[in-house]
Amino acid sequence: MTAISEPAVDHFKETFSRIRSAISTFMVGQQDIIDDVLIAICCGGHVLLEGVPGLGKTSLVNTIAQAIDVQFKRIQFTPDLLPSDVVGTQILMDRDGRRELEFQPGPVFCNLLLADEINRATPKTQAALLETMQEKRVTVANHTHTLALPFFVMATQNPIENDGTYPLPEAQLDRFFFKLQVGLPSHDEFKQILDRTGGNSKPHVTAVAHGADIIRMGETIREVPIAPEVQDYLVRLVRGTHPTEGSPKSIHQFVRHGASPRAGQAMLAAARARALLDGRFHVAREDIDSVALPALRHRLILSFEGEAEGIKPDSLIKDVMAAAKS
Repeated sequence: MTAISEPAVDHFKETFSRIRSAISTFMVGQQDIIDDVLIAICCGGHVLLEGVPGLGKTSLVNTIAQAIDVQFKRIQFTPDLLPSDVVGTQILMDRDGRRELEFQPGPVFCNLLLADEINRATPKTQAALLETMQEKRVTVANHTHTLALPFFVMATQNPIENDGTYPLPEAQLDRFFFKLQVGLPSHDEFKQILDRTGGNSKPHVTAVAHGADIIRMGETIREVPIAPEVQDYLVRLVRGTHPTEGSPKSIHQFVRHGASPRAGQAMLAAARARALLDGRFHVAREDIDSVALPALRHRLILSFEGEAEGIKPDSLIKDVMAAAKS
């Protein structure tokens, strides 16, 4: 790994700060959510935003699309949505008296895709995003079409609604870099929201970065070194989520399967970004701790007992973190 250059670090921090400030001209509060979403984007990852309706999940993604000059598209997921409505389809075209099939790209051919209420679509339609999210490409009628970079999916879902919804399968959840839980605003933030949105004029968000900036920021992140002992701590965290020897008692009792190596890859990339934002040129344990919850919470498969007891994955992850430090 080559030595990380100061101009690259300066570009990363300045661009990140500009995007964060541009988003904050419209969005009120949620600074941790904004930072985590931007970290995931810089790392080339996808984000699942979970929260009850009306908390600004869709508005956040729309604002990010305005702050970063990239092609943005939105899909409103519904039970009658078909895979071809997402990735595209072959259409019979008449050209000079000759009929031939032509591929018509779907909305997934963009840089930033908002998959709104993703759990309302059927599993078959949800699966249409699997190849897109992992390989950044689409295969239709035995022809593979590569997506333009950068590409990232921002998906939203309501955690308390069950009627007419289809839970995301574990394989698709694992494709998400982070799962972020959007909470209620504070009293003062609530008043600011009303002030900004209750009048005739609303704050205008201008583009302060481009797709090339995001790609360069990702390259900078991958240059941040990590010491062997810190990497060992990361591995212990991920392995500690599995009910194996050395795992906490709560993991053995409430978890059927733990996080995958993809979780470790996400934690490493996000921790490197955290280190740069904190002004350090190396990954520390606190960087790993700061990204553990959003990177792991959607990757734990609870046992029947865990489901019945209503166990929250966050509490289990905290048990693993405490055990890894001892």
